[in-house]
Amino acid sequence: MANPRDVIIQARGVRRVYRLAGEEVHALRGIDLDVARGEYLSIMGPSGSGKSTLFNMIGGLDRPTEGEILLDGKDIATLTERKLAWLRCNRIGYIFQTFNLLPTLTAAENVRLPLVFAGTALEEADRRAAETLERVGLGQRLHHRPQELSGGQQQRVACARALVNNPAVVLADEPTGNLDLRTGEEILTLLRELQRERGTTVVCATHDMKMLAASDRVVWIRDGQIERIALRAELDITVGTMDGQTVA
Repeated sequence: MANPRDVIIQARGVRRVYRLAGEEVHALRGIDLDVARGEYLSIMGPSGSGKSTLFNMIGGLDRPTEGEILLDGKDIATLTERKLAWLRCNRIGYIFQTFNLLPTLTAAENVRLPLVFAGTALEEADRRAAETLERVGLGQRLHHRPQELSGGQQQRVACARALVNNPAVVLADEPTGNLDLRTGEEILTLLRELQRERGTTVVCATHDMKMLAASDRVVWIRDGQIERIALRAELDITVGTMDGQTVA
């Protein structure tokens, strides 16, 4: 376990119960997990396992029914909506499977949005957006709108938007889910490079086996509980394989 001073995210007894049509659905059944500062953690699990629910808890997009999610020692669930909005804007970056880019805005305008919301002067926001897009290989696409970009380029814009505020944590929800194999591997490499350069903590919810190759640690969730945790070094992973078996 990481030194307590090096832990940025802590889950303690996290349970999440949804009530649907009079029935209780137990999405999380008591999750305890520490995430080290600067770690690349992948959360694996089939659909309905609870991985996306845990992801949303860590990002402050949902609140636990019981238990705590701590970011730098602060319980996210106790924050007011205003403080939670500040946290999501300044401390956490989000990358989604569907990119979630605004279609009427250019790449640069999409990337600068978090800076504008954080109160950054427009000239400075434009400069930082351009620098970040240059870093992800889109310096020549600043003024292109999403429909003028390929899927991989759109996901690079989403990566730039997540990183432009230099967040402590980047949350990636199925970031390669809508991409072909080669483009997915490019995004995976980019995330790993940025994580190493900036010391950003990356938490990735995925069912894509190739994502494991970039991970420092992997957590498997099933039926709302942690089934297994393994270090990258404990896994036999090569490109296109998982534990020696070919991955489709």
